[in-house]
Amino acid sequence: MGIIEKIKEIEAEMARTQKNKATEYHLGQLKAKIAKLRTQLLEPPKGSSGGGDGFEVTKYGHGRVALIGFPSVGKSTLLTMLTGTHSEAASYEFTTLTCIPGIIHYNDTKIQLLDLPGIIEGASEGKGRGRQVIAVSKSSDIVLMVLDASKSEGHRQILTRELEAVGLRLNKRPPQIYFKKKKTGGISFNSTLPLTHVDEKLCYQILHEYKIHNAEVLFREDATVDDLIDVIEGNRKYMKCIYVYNKIDVIGIDDVDKLARQPNSIVISCNLKLNLDRLLAKMWEEMGLVRVYTKPQGQQPDFSDPVVLSADRGGCTVEDFCNHIHRSLVKDVKYVLVWGLSARHYPQHCGLSHVLQDEDVVQIVKKKEKEDGGRGRFKSHSTAPARISDREKKAPLKT
Repeated sequence: MGIIEKIKEIEAEMARTQKNKATEYHLGQLKAKIAKLRTQLLEPPKGSSGGGDGFEVTKYGHGRVALIGFPSVGKSTLLTMLTGTHSEAASYEFTTLTCIPGIIHYNDTKIQLLDLPGIIEGASEGKGRGRQVIAVSKSSDIVLMVLDASKSEGHRQILTRELEAVGLRLNKRPPQIYFKKKKTGGISFNSTLPLTHVDEKLCYQILHEYKIHNAEVLFREDATVDDLIDVIEGNRKYMKCIYVYNKIDVIGIDDVDKLARQPNSIVISCNLKLNLDRLLAKMWEEMGLVRVYTKPQGQQPDFSDPVVLSADRGGCTVEDFCNHIHRSLVKDVKYVLVWGLSARHYPQHCGLSHVLQDEDVVQIVKKKEKEDGGRGRFKSHSTAPARISDREKKAPLKT
């Protein structure tokens, strides 16, 4: 029996099982088995080098955004409008068969936008080119899920389910669960608050399903069984997602208002070029990019080429700013002068731990080197004697 057949068999057993207090331990073990099988499904076959027929493209710019969605929802048209890159668009499905990159120039930054082939139900099991699309999506900073506003809401649920099946968690934060494997000592189970979804017995059964008999588990929130399994697997990626409802020109105004009020949602029309500027603004807001401008000493700030930082990728402190310029710059920094929203007054003397905000201006003040370079007090005098005795070195300088 193949992995996909095993997964379907376990899912069928879960559907038949009634959910109550007596069956929660059995359902927890079944969920752990499915998670293990899906992880095996994503692993490359044994004996292979790991390569495949993917269509990954080189990262470029200050961020990466992936367009995913069902076929013929307007992904290619949206890429052409936002980047100017031509991506073939037609009225039939699966027009795009590979990954087409484009560059968005927005707020003095360059954002890479990827037009991916449409995925279908069952993509997590390898149908269509689902696995390649999902792999590229994992390498992105945020995901734009393009949906047809005239279709049912079920498309969004299907896409979310396919992405979650391969370890992508959309608009969720990592569970507050501390988990660490140990060599000896058995299983240590603790929590900082009362738990309603998981108890010690269920945690033991799930860990034994993974053949883990020595570990330390600490719950810092009332997490579920799925959260515990995600922490044990350790390969989940938590990403921000913007739900983009296209083709709003073919539905009523009441339906448009309902879609626009949903969280993390933007309504647009590529046909009439409606609300594209709001989409760019929302994308910029979710990516959390921070532009920092440099100011050489005694000169005006350089507003043409900012240093772009990200809280999700590295950080936005002064130390991150210095490392972005050059790794060796941090040890030479005495302090920095900051103008902008993060400064209490202009300019503010800040250290390496100061957190920068968008459009701050930074001037770096380096440590002053010793005047004589540390090689003797007579370095700057041409009449210095050739040799100085140890007693003369220790004696005070006469005036």
